[in-house]
Parts: sequence; C-alpha cells; structure tokens
Amino acid sequence: MLPVEVPLSHLGPPILLLLQLLLPSTSAFFPNIWSLLAAPGSITHQDLTEEAALNVTLELFLEQPPPGRPRLRLEDYRGRTLLADDIFAAYFGPGFSSRRFRAALGEVSRANAAQDFLPASKSNPDLHFDAERLLQGRTHLVGALRETLVAARALEYPLARQRLGAALHALQDFYSHSNWVELGEQRPYSDLLWPRRELWSLAQVGDATCSDCEELSCPGNMLDSTLLTSGYFGMHPPKPPGKCSHGGRFDQSSSQPPQGGINKDSTSPSFSPHHMLHLQAAEVALLASIEAFSLLRSRLGDRGFSRLLDITPASSLSFVLDTTGSMGEEINAAKIQARHIVEQRQGSPMEPVFYILVPFHDPGRFGPVFITSDPESFWQKLNEIQALGGGDEPEMCLSALELALQHTPPLSDIFVFTDASPKDAFLTNRVESLTRERRCRVTFLVTEDPSRAQGRVRREALSPLRFEPYEAIALASGGEVIFTKDQHIRDVAAIVGESVAGLVTLPLEPPVVTPGEPCVFAVDRLLWQVTVRMHGDISSFWIKSPAGVSQGPEEGMGPLGNTRRFGQFWTVTMTDPPQIGTWEIQVAAEGTPRVRVQAQTSLDFLFHFGIPAEDGPHPGLYPLTQPVAGLQTQLLVEVTGLVSRQKLSDGQLQFSHVVLRRVPEGTHLGRVSLEPVGPPERGLLAASLPPTLLSASAPFSLELVGQDGGGQGLRRTAPQPCSVAPVLLELSGPPDFLTPGSKAPLSLHIASFSGPQDLVLRTSVNPSFSLTSNLSRARLGLNESAWGRLWLEVPDSAAPDSVVMVTVTAVGQGASQVPPTHAFLQLLVLAQSSKDRLEAPAHSAAPVLPPATPALRPSTLVTQGRAGRGMVGRAWWGTVGGVLFLLGYTSW
Repeated sequence: MLPVEVPLSHLGPPILLLLQLLLPSTSAFFPNIWSLLAAPGSITHQDLTEEAALNVTLELFLEQPPPGRPRLRLEDYRGRTLLADDIFAAYFGPGFSSRRFRAALGEVSRANAAQDFLPASKSNPDLHFDAERLLQGRTHLVGALRETLVAARALEYPLARQRLGAALHALQDFYSHSNWVELGEQRPYSDLLWPRRELWSLAQVGDATCSDCEELSCPGNMLDSTLLTSGYFGMHPPKPPGKCSHGGRFDQSSSQPPQGGINKDSTSPSFSPHHMLHLQAAEVALLASIEAFSLLRSRLGDRGFSRLLDITPASSLSFVLDTTGSMGEEINAAKIQARHIVEQRQGSPMEPVFYILVPFHDPGRFGPVFITSDPESFWQKLNEIQALGGGDEPEMCLSALELALQHTPPLSDIFVFTDASPKDAFLTNRVESLTRERRCRVTFLVTEDPSRAQGRVRREALSPLRFEPYEAIALASGGEVIFTKDQHIRDVAAIVGESVAGLVTLPLEPPVVTPGEPCVFAVDRLLWQVTVRMHGDISSFWIKSPAGVSQGPEEGMGPLGNTRRFGQFWTVTMTDPPQIGTWEIQVAAEGTPRVRVQAQTSLDFLFHFGIPAEDGPHPGLYPLTQPVAGLQTQLLVEVTGLVSRQKLSDGQLQFSHVVLRRVPEGTHLGRVSLEPVGPPERGLLAASLPPTLLSASAPFSLELVGQDGGGQGLRRTAPQPCSVAPVLLELSGPPDFLTPGSKAPLSLHIASFSGPQDLVLRTSVNPSFSLTSNLSRARLGLNESAWGRLWLEVPDSAAPDSVVMVTVTAVGQGASQVPPTHAFLQLLVLAQSSKDRLEAPAHSAAPVLPPATPALRPSTLVTQGRAGRGMVGRAWWGTVGGVLFLLGYTSW
C-alpha cells in the first residue's frame, strides 16, 4: 500500500471526514518486481502507472454515470480492495469485462518498464532525470506528453500509449533519482509539466552536492539543503568531482568519490542508498502520475481519454473490402451488417469504439484507410462505395489488410470481404506477424462462385492453392476463412456482429474435428449464448448435451437450440441458460470440417511473455511480443472478469495450469503449472515455459484450465496462437519525435540464442521515405549479437502529425532455413504547433484540471496492496487495484 503521508493540516474538513470513512484498518500487500529481487515492500513503475490510471478512471466513473444506470457511490468502496473488474461491472453492468482496459494499461505499463531495457533509452540520462540533466529531462518529458496528445488526437492509440509510458517513466524517475524528497517536498513538482516555467535552485557544475559514503545506506550524504540535483549513473557522462551518484550495485559511478548515491528506487540498501525514503518518493510520484493523467483527461476530454485507455468493453468494427465489379452482394452484406450493429448498439456499452474501412480494387489499388468514431460517418462512407470495374484476379488484398492492421486497435476483429485470391502473397508472413503484434483476429469471407461470369476477368488458370495465404493469416490470428456464395453472404456475414460482441472461443477436444469421430467441449456457469459454427462439405451432424439430449441438422428450433443453414455454413445457438457440463459434437463430412464453439462471458485472460534482464540499470523481466528460441521465457497470465462481488458456489475461481498444443494439428505438447502471484482475486499467474517448446518455431496455442468454487471445470483458450521467434530482433528509434526535413537514426539489434544463423535483413517504411542501413546481413553463432544503424529521412513534404511505420525482417539463408522474424516501429512526425504545446495558462500556478462536480473536486487514490511471496523471474507487473481513499488538490 502507498501510505500517503500528506500533513493533515493541508486537508480541509470534508477530506478529513472521507479519510476517516474510507481508510481500512488493515491492508494486504502485493508483490512486485523489487520484492521478487530481494527488495520486499517496494513500489515499481508498473504499480505507479496502473494505480494512477485506475484513480483517474474511477474519478471519471464517479462523475459521468452511463445512461440508464445509477452513479457509482464512493461509500460502496469503503474498506474494500478495488479492482478494475469490480468498477467495470459496477459502471457498465454485470457481464462486461475490463479486458480491453487492462490490456491498454498493460501497453502503457510495459512501455514504461521498457525504458529501463531498450538499448536506445536505458542509458540515456535525459530520459531518467539522471546526471543533473533536469532541464533536458523536462524537455523530453513534455515532448513525450505532447506526442501522446497528438497521437491520441490522430486516433493512433497504440503509439499514444507507448509515448505515455515513456513520459510516465521519466516523471516517476524524477522523484526517485533527484533530491526532491530530501528537500522536504511532499507534493509533485508541477513545473515539470510546463516547458516555459523556470526550474528553481538547480545545482550548477561547480556545486558540490554529496559527501563520501562507504556504506550501503547513505542517509546523510547530501551536502546542500536547498539546491535541486540528481545522481550520475555509470560512466557516461562522467561524474564531476563532488557530485552525487545514482548508487546501488549496478552503478559504476558510485565507487568513485564521493562514493554512495541517492536513488530511492527500492526499499533495499543494495539497490538504493536512500532506500529509507523510497515510500515517500513513491507517494509523490503517484500524485504526479495522477496529475499527468488528469492533464491528459482535461486536454483530450472524457471521450478521448476513455479511448486512450480503452475504458470500454466494446471492440471496433474493421472492414477490408474488395470493390471490384463482381462484389456487389458482398458490399451490400457489409453495409447491412454495419447498419445493424450501429442501430443495435448505439449508446450501449458495446457500441464499437472505432469504425475502420480499407477498400481495395484492381489493378493494384488499395486504401486509403478511413477511420472514425462516428457511426454515421462510417455509414456514409460505406454508402459511397460501389462495385465498379472488373479487374483480373488476383488482387492486392494483403496490402489492404496490412494497412487495416496498422490502424485497427489491438484486440479487435477484422473482416475481409473478397472473391479473389491475393496478388501480394509475398506479404503473408509479415501480415501474420503484424496480427500477433496487434493481437487482432482476421476472418475472411470469400465468395468463390465458379458460375459467376460478371465483373471478374480471369486471364489464366488459377491454382487451387491460391487462397492458402488467407488460411495462413487466419490461423496465425485465430480467425477463419469462410467460403460461401452470393446468395448466402448476407446471412453468413452475421458473424460480424457476433464477433464484435466480444465472444470467446471454447477449446475443443480434440482441436481438429475428424469426420465421424466425436469431439467435446465444456460449458461452465459463466457462459451464455453458446453457439456452434460449422462450415465445409457437411452432410450431417449431431450435438449432445450433458444430459444426453441430442439435436441434428434439422433447421429451426430444436430441443437444444436454434439451427440455421446457409449453404455449407451452419450455426446452432443454444437456448440460455446452457446446461453446465461436457457437450459432444459429431460431424459427417467430406474433407475436414471447420467447427468453432463460441460464447459470451466476462471471464477471459490476457497473456504476455518476458525474459529476465540483468544487464541494464535495473533488473526485471523484459517484455516480449513472442518467445525467443533459446531464451529462458516467462509466461505471464492475467485473468479478467474476476468480479469480487460475484458469488460462485462457496469459493473462488482457481486456475492451475496451461495446456500447450501445436497449431493447427492440435498435438498435445504438455502442460505448464501456473503459480499465483499475490491474492487469487487479482488473477495474476506466472510460469516458466519448457525449453523443449522454445526450441521449435511452429505455432502453439494456450489453454487456461481451472475450476470454480464448486469444483466445476473452467477452460478458456487464447484468441490467437503463439509462435517462437528464431532470433531476437529489436528496433528502436530516437527519444524525440520526427520533424519534416530531418534525418533520424534508428538502432537495430539482432541476437541468436539457439544456434548459428545466417540472416539477410530487409527494411521497409510506410509511407515510402528514404531508409538506409549499414547492416544487410548477419552471420551469428550461438549467443552472438549484431548491431546496426538505420537512417530514416523525413522529407520536407511529410505531413505533420502523421505516423511512420518502419519494418525490419530477418530471413534465414542457406542452411539457416528459419521462419522470418519481424520488428515493427511506429514513429510520429510532429511539426511545431501551438495547439498541442503543454503550456500553462497565463494566470494559473498549476495545470488546468477537468471541471469538478461537485464543487469539491476529489482525486481518488487507489493504493497497491502487496502480499505473498515472490520469486525471481515471475510476474513483474503490478495489479490494477488497491484500497480507496481521497486527497484534495485544494492547494494546487
């Protein structure tokens, strides 16, 4: 818990009363990265970031109740552990998950933590307020916040979250790396957020600031009680005589006189010479982080701020649409589904956050991307699209899909309507990687009708394997390829609305259905609207409930639910509530039928990967998009939908292990035991992936297994399969934004941990700016690395407030026939503009915060609990939760 020790004399009587009402008598503490590394009781960047975000989110919920639902009441959270799942259920209603919100917070928090690990940032003193570079640190901090605003206003939210994480890391570092707390300050230094304000009493080059300290703990080594300084870290820049060091076992400068240091990063004297002030520094850093989030809320407005943090249970609606002359029925089907979604969900919690449309047309034309949050604008844009002209198959479908992926928010579904195979199949692997990067699921609705003669010219015999790129991308993303015909496309397209509703896919046993052989799936008490989808050359099927009741292919309402058929596409929607237990399916078909079981539920999970990093300024787990062959990798699982008020029999949900399966065969690879990190209601679990899994590059799926309080089984499968990267490929950019007419250096790092590799490196950039590299090939032995430099030239004509996507691909050559590995980097082109400058108002001594209702504007502080024991290499992020109490910003 963060015990905020603000003097009570600073608080008005109403705040004192609220503190008396809300402070609990006891609190549970929660482990974090420092406690896992022999520094128990410490607060991390992750803790501060997630707590601050949840504070401002709860404040938004308290002030802005949704239509048709009552306001949240502050007293309902008295003495309770506060969780994102709880406040989402209270705000949006039962059954609405906080998964997207927690995923967005994870993006910000991992971007924050990555500042200590990325090659371009971990040793840069300007990004950590080190080496007395306080003015430079403030410049970078304000610049990152400005980039956050510009990217958010351009609807580039993943990039905005990355820049926000970097900004918060620097802001929080100030209170640990400087002597602000040693000067007796208990409030944030608000001038850090305003570039035109003067920072007062800065120590100058000749001012000695520290005395020698030969002990681990250095409580009295500060020389001056009025000058603001910060510690030097490492040997670059070198520490001048008389200056303070950062200190700790990782700081080489701390052995040079004056020895010791002043950092407050942890409660351990081994890491932090001023460890005794760690909690005070964390308290002020939390208040400063809340101030930064509140500033963003005031600048973006409640709607923009909600989208920045994905404060919604809803997904986005993203279409990639073939507009050639033969696509009239498909375009009409897309319009009908879009209109249905708009009409059914407008004003509800499940109203799509964004609407994205990317058309493509022969010859070789695709885009531009259209993105809006206004459903009427999307509907108008769709109505403008007509099926015109007749191109020859194939077409540039994957180029359009790649464009859609770059602009579609993470954890979204993308639907591709086409009747043609891809002309740009060479993009298949890169698009697969981008679906993993964005964790988006792609479903192809393909109307392949040999009788069609109008609108499509086929100049040569087409391969029966021409749709394999679609199959590969659907497999990698967790989507499907559904073949249908014109007369059925409108009905089959109904899966668009179902998918956008946030369904989960239930695991089948066995995962691949064999005609004539039964397969089973489990239904638990947290599922509703269970639907079985089947497509292929199916002649018959039957479904059997746990009670032994069967239903066959007869259309209409049956004993188990409603059956519908559209050509070779079947759906069976079970009557609610579905019976709990094991269900069975058996299908008679030619070839391999496709069977998918989906359902509505609030219980789901997120997963991440990390590798122990010990060569940076701080130890921890370096976040990865996917595991890397040969590297010790941790699997980090975060269960969502664990509403604490929800009574399930007489106990809590428990998750014991993850089942790993090869994709697409479904071969059982084994199970990995999960160990809970902290109290079970947090839903945080961790495991080490087995080395045998990390030696193969084939994709695998994750299936989470547990049980509810009554002993009933729970099974959830991850929406997308995972794959092991053969090499580690890192691409990082400059700490600042790009400007028109500039030349920016990029850093490239590639390493092999599983054996010799002979790799060719290819680069691309969108838009097509000039990009050169000094590293085009890398021959690596076991545990060898190569470093390269790229130069990106931004022309004078570059559009301001636009985004550049740089991609580097490593391809194996000769005997090194490994799958390609991709690294993606988004950069912001930003022109100087007064509109987005973070300038303080002319007659104000502090940032302008959002208007208050009621007149006393409370800022809700949610503090982190830490309990239980941790181990090195386990989960490293903080939970979104804590104990609620209030502070007033009356003195700001």
